[in-house]
Amino acid sequence: MITEPARVTTHPPLVERVAGWSVRHRIFVVVSWLLLVAAAFAVGQHLGTSNTNSYDPGQAGVAERILDRPAVQQPDGEAVLVQGRSAGQTFANDPELRQTVRQVAAALERLPGAADDIQSPFTSAGLVNGRSALVTFNVAGNPDNDDTAVVPALTAVAAIQARHPGLTVAEAGGASVDRTASAQIGQDFRTAAVTSLPITLVLLLIVFGALIAAGIPLLLAGTAVIAAISLLSIPSRIVPVGGTTSAIVLLVGMAVGIDYSLFYLRRVREERAAGRDTKQALHVAAATSGRAIAVSGLTVMISLAGLFLTGIDVFSGVAIGTILVVGAAVLGSLTFLPALLSLLGTATDRARIPFLGRRRAAARPSRVWGLVVRAVVRHPLALGGLATVALLALATPLLSLHLENPDLHAFPDTVPVIRTAEAIEQAFPGGPEPAEVVVTGDNLSGPAVSKAVTALHAQVAATHGAIREPITTALFGPARPAGDQVLVISVPLNGNSTNATSVNALTTLDTQVLPATLGKVPGIKYAVGGDTASNVDFDAQLDSRTPLVFAFVLGLAFLLLMISFRSVAIPALSICLNLLSVGAAYGVMTWIFQDGHLQGLLGFSSYGGITPWLPLFMFVLLFGLSMDYHVFILSRIRELRLRGASARTAVTDGITSSAGVVTSAAVIMVAVFSIFATLSEIEFKVFGVAMAVAVLIDATVVRGVLLPAGLALLGDRAWAMPGRTRALGRPRFSGQDGAPEVEPGTVRENQNLTLDDISRGLG
Repeated sequence: MITEPARVTTHPPLVERVAGWSVRHRIFVVVSWLLLVAAAFAVGQHLGTSNTNSYDPGQAGVAERILDRPAVQQPDGEAVLVQGRSAGQTFANDPELRQTVRQVAAALERLPGAADDIQSPFTSAGLVNGRSALVTFNVAGNPDNDDTAVVPALTAVAAIQARHPGLTVAEAGGASVDRTASAQIGQDFRTAAVTSLPITLVLLLIVFGALIAAGIPLLLAGTAVIAAISLLSIPSRIVPVGGTTSAIVLLVGMAVGIDYSLFYLRRVREERAAGRDTKQALHVAAATSGRAIAVSGLTVMISLAGLFLTGIDVFSGVAIGTILVVGAAVLGSLTFLPALLSLLGTATDRARIPFLGRRRAAARPSRVWGLVVRAVVRHPLALGGLATVALLALATPLLSLHLENPDLHAFPDTVPVIRTAEAIEQAFPGGPEPAEVVVTGDNLSGPAVSKAVTALHAQVAATHGAIREPITTALFGPARPAGDQVLVISVPLNGNSTNATSVNALTTLDTQVLPATLGKVPGIKYAVGGDTASNVDFDAQLDSRTPLVFAFVLGLAFLLLMISFRSVAIPALSICLNLLSVGAAYGVMTWIFQDGHLQGLLGFSSYGGITPWLPLFMFVLLFGLSMDYHVFILSRIRELRLRGASARTAVTDGITSSAGVVTSAAVIMVAVFSIFATLSEIEFKVFGVAMAVAVLIDATVVRGVLLPAGLALLGDRAWAMPGRTRALGRPRFSGQDGAPEVEPGTVRENQNLTLDDISRGLG
């Protein structure tokens, strides 16, 4: 029996008021939402995304900012490898190899608009090593257009390769690698967008069994993504926003948008199946699923805001983009979604899929999860302990986690320019990526600085190979006014730019060589840049800021959940379980990508490390996203407790009744994340696999075993605040004539629960 809403004097919660207003003005809200998305798209198209530079923290960032000045900007360097196919085919004894080198140099000299400062073994020493020879040059013109200006040189080199099939003639360098990477990331983004939509639609058709119902989550998620990506054109004037940011925004937006729609739409269907009309069903959905969406969305955005505390430019753009798309998804779920569902009414169940439509519309509790949860509630310590041990075992590889930038391993060896760059590095180790000592101050062309540079050359032997020749210098800027000149000293380091050998060489340069030379010249300053310095400074910043990010995310999430559920045990349990699932996902990530398992299946080559920025970013995102399921399930359990169900019954029925929507949401999210495992860049692969594994663990082991085990062990204590003497859901009898006066935040123990009771109890 459905009881009509009772007259109350208190205002319903904000979420419900917003949803109610949206339902009453449904046509206006639906049209306004679509117009807002269209306006955001128009703004994005008009402004375009600005290419704001990203700078590293520390000394490396200081050097990068100076090197980015127009008067100092240096063009990208390129190298053409001419290599014999066999070991005996050396530059000294093979006329064809020498002739090909001459042809490459001559072809580049005929391209003054593309190539400058051309060097070959015939003009410079050090460009021959056995069967390998290099022709080097700088890309001519504006450094901002290097990826376009390099095309004529690439074309000329390809033509020479075609004339000499017995040799390897290939080009690689900063401009060509950047060009390929940009094209590959763009292609990956398009692949992810094109692939995710049909896969998601098929899964939604299976979940809902009706075409219209399946299209609603896609509509909400799609409009939220379009709006967020378009609006990124505004913050791109201040923070760096690149292709990676757009790809992550797409991924996160599709995941949360579909999750929130599923929570809302399935609750409406459930209430209609119980006999309520659409208006009443939307009322209950707003008070329950709507509230869960608001709490979950705030948790995700708070977690992502922790990235700002890193002080790293690249994180700022990603944080803004993901917060935008989550905020758009939450706003749409609380306004556009109830308005649209009210407008459609029972039409959401039309266009049913044969054999699926009628069964899916009922939104029945899960029998399988019911059996599992009932077993866990009967034996919480044994089964919960077994699941905990299993996740700890999965997390074990995390103990050997090694953070290292992929460098050339970012893309697979099948990409030609990557294969060429690796061949150049193998034939001429350490040469292409020297440390760059950027010197500023007065009289940089004077005798004191010249003497210091001479002393720097003299230090090569004393470092026992840590630094080596050729050390080169370049002076930029006018002699007047004083202080506007910049001296760039390129110092080759031992190692491959990212390994421990290079880091040790950089330490020697920083702590011994430079203080003994440039450090003794008054009136100047210097900062060390280059790939090795960038990696070291980036890692140091992460190490120092990661504890702050963890404290911020965990602390605010705890407070938000404590306020939402009026409990200390619930947020503590949720945070512990989320950390356990994240640790297990990280262990799987380390086992696959660092230890090199499943390389053939996933199409990557392990380089023995994990990109340093990924673990922290995935932590804040996973922590937020995993709260989707926790908040939704806990809200259902709390709702049953408010009705008067016992602690164990509420756990069993709450998880069983929400199993269908949580499983559906998890399957879709895993599918969307798994798409990223098929992309070419290794960072996307790591991200996609780790996120998919974490969601899978969270929706199965955590949701089905650990959460009910923890709640069963806590019992009524789970829902109590310190100092409170009554458990949740117990009415107090202090009203007139002995009528029960409902404590704020509780609902009468009555199975004929009114809609306003639910609203007030969950508010």
